[in-house]
Amino acid sequence: MDESSKSAPVVKEFFILGLTSKGRTFRPSDWAERLCGVMSCFRPPSSPRNRHNHLQYSPYVRPTMVDGVKAVVVNAALRDIEPMAYHFVVDFAKDNDLQVIDACLFDAGQASS
Repeated sequence: MDESSKSAPVVKEFFILGLTSKGRTFRPSDWAERLCGVMSCFRPPSSPRNRHNHLQYSPYVRPTMVDGVKAVVVNAALRDIEPMAYHFVVDFAKDNDLQVIDACLFDAGQASS
């Protein structure tokens, strides 16, 4: 392991999948975009504030697809910035019986070797 990888912060993320614990597709079909839209105001303290921030997803809660299933990627750093927002997202997944899985992180430089 080189020095740069020792000092790099570990990013902890997890996915909320648009599938219930029984494998059913969660509805409405735009649930991920809606959830991310609600969370769009939560940003790193150092990020510039401007009048168009509401038009961008938060870097902490963003929609994606996982094996053809709508999902939301949640960065655990949200818990430090705004614990209530973090718990809102986690409780959303629990209340709707959605599958939650940890993101698998790897060093892209080592993946090709």
